[in-house]
Amino acid sequence: MVQSQNSTQRSPKSSEKRQTILQAALEEFLSHGYAATSMDRINKTIEVFSENLGNGVVLEMVKIPGGTFTMGSTQSELGHRADEMPTHQVKVPSFYMGKFPITQQQWKEVGRLRRVDFDLDRTRKLNDPRYPIENVCWYSAVEFCERLSKKTGRLYRLPSEAEWEYGARAQTTTPFHFGKSIGRKLANCNFEYTKASLARCEYVPQITTVGNYFPNAFGLYDMHGLVWEWCADDYRANYEGAPTDGSVWFSDAANGYKVLRGGCWSHFPRFCRSAMRNYNNPTLSYNGIGCRVVMQ
Repeated sequence: MVQSQNSTQRSPKSSEKRQTILQAALEEFLSHGYAATSMDRINKTIEVFSENLGNGVVLEMVKIPGGTFTMGSTQSELGHRADEMPTHQVKVPSFYMGKFPITQQQWKEVGRLRRVDFDLDRTRKLNDPRYPIENVCWYSAVEFCERLSKKTGRLYRLPSEAEWEYGARAQTTTPFHFGKSIGRKLANCNFEYTKASLARCEYVPQITTVGNYFPNAFGLYDMHGLVWEWCADDYRANYEGAPTDGSVWFSDAANGYKVLRGGCWSHFPRFCRSAMRNYNNPTLSYNGIGCRVVMQ
């Protein structure tokens, strides 16, 4: 296990700053020769559904097309871990996935809804409602989904581990959706001076708001770094016997832990790879753990 208010209108100044950041990210993205083909996919029409949470707060859900991909990684991938094997083909049906990790303003609005089973965790309060939530345990993330489902009449839930990795890869096979290496303008994570390309990430010593880095080809932001994201699955030490249809893996042989994906702002680049698997006790939380939801 790796340790580590109502909607507000962004001012023209903050919007301009975000555009500057995204432009810098785009330049970094294109500086990777192998990433240029991904730009063609990003420029295709992306279908987004906006769920009104109340008080002007919306939850943007991106339609992810169905497809087949190779889940996991091989020993040749820098940063590879044994629990990412064996690699296997998974066929994932189409679904909707949150454009961003759940934010403070979204958490607050859903927190006003009637409790289903649990109280929502009190996330670390930051001075911008577009910061992602942190300090969220698995049960609280599930409660968020259940309240949202009850309010809307649509099924919101945590993603399966396969859905998460499929969404993160966005039809790529490299460690990151933008290629083999992770640059300082492409994700919010900690630096690591190691061999080869994973040494390229510059440490950003604090959490940032969502959407500050370039999206993948499916239109999803912050799939690498920022906050760890809970999945619905039980954690197992390898993929032996894992589902091949994209469904959640509930296992009698599980050890009580739940899966986390994506890395976070305080962890090294290797933990932000698409194939990287982390886990934690579902009752525990700490800074750097948030969530992203899917909808059927």
